Amino acid sequence: MSEAGGFITARPLIAASGGPPVDIPRDAAREAARRELSDPAYHQHDPSLLQRAVNKLWDWIGSLFDAASGGTPGGWLGLVVIVLVVLALIGALWWRLGTPQRAFTTSGAVFDDRPRSAAEHRTTAEAHAAAHRWTEAVQERMRAIVRSLEERALLDPRPGRTADEAAAEAGLPLPAHADRLRAAARSFDDVTYGGRTADEAAYLRLRDLDRDLERTKPALSDAAQGVAE
Repeated sequence: MSEAGGFITARPLIAASGGPPVDIPRDAAREAARRELSDPAYHQHDPSLLQRAVNKLWDWIGSLFDAASGGTPGGWLGLVVIVLVVLALIGALWWRLGTPQRAFTTSGAVFDDRPRSAAEHRTTAEAHAAAHRWTEAVQERMRAIVRSLEERALLDPRPGRTADEAAAEAGLPLPAHADRLRAAARSFDDVTYGGRTADEAAYLRLRDLDRDLERTKPALSDAAQGVAE
């Protein structure tokens, strides 16, 4: 068979009896060729459906990069520089903000495990600080502050109290430290529920506040002053 004008035509065949050639009709020749080419032996080395899909995907990605490089000053080199700059910015944000822990939620309770004394929380906080685990150190120092206030009867022991509630309540008998107490509560909430990472400065602020509170005498309320008089 031969191909002419886009159609497959059949060569004349010599009759077995030596008579005149026999012409195969065009439609019959096309059908015979289709059956012949449908033989699996002709397609055993064809790429699989998955491979063809992967090839199309890579072709599509390549066309995107080609289009991007064509519209970027400097072509491919300019595109590579832009990608590297973006990756550097992402790395800087990751380093500054720390590993995302979870989405910001409302403030939760200060204590989430067995009751411990203020001294125990301070010891744990110092151990974290010595290992430069500032986030854990801030959490433990805030717990030490709240527990110390409870031990001094400046706060009533209450399960489920939040850091903000503790700061607001402690600010009444300790008005000189009310602002620092609120700031300490915000630091605790940021690292515990906001996914932020603490640093040494944050821990030192809570440590100094804890020590100052230990040396501060609470302000007596008007009722207590009346009784004292």
